[in-house]
Amino acid sequence: MGALDFLFVIAVILIVLWLFGFFIFNLGAILWVLLVIAVIIILFRLLSGRRV
Repeated sequence: MGALDFLFVIAVILIVLWLFGFFIFNLGAILWVLLVIAVIIILFRLLSGRRV
């Protein structure tokens, strides 16, 4: 498992946690930060030429 695969797994986990928190707990700003981090990781993978 390469470093980018690990980052992708983290991105997916962050998105799932964000969705869970948004619909269940609505914790606010920290969830938006998690979502932004996840999106940045996915964009980095796309721009580096890797399959998402």
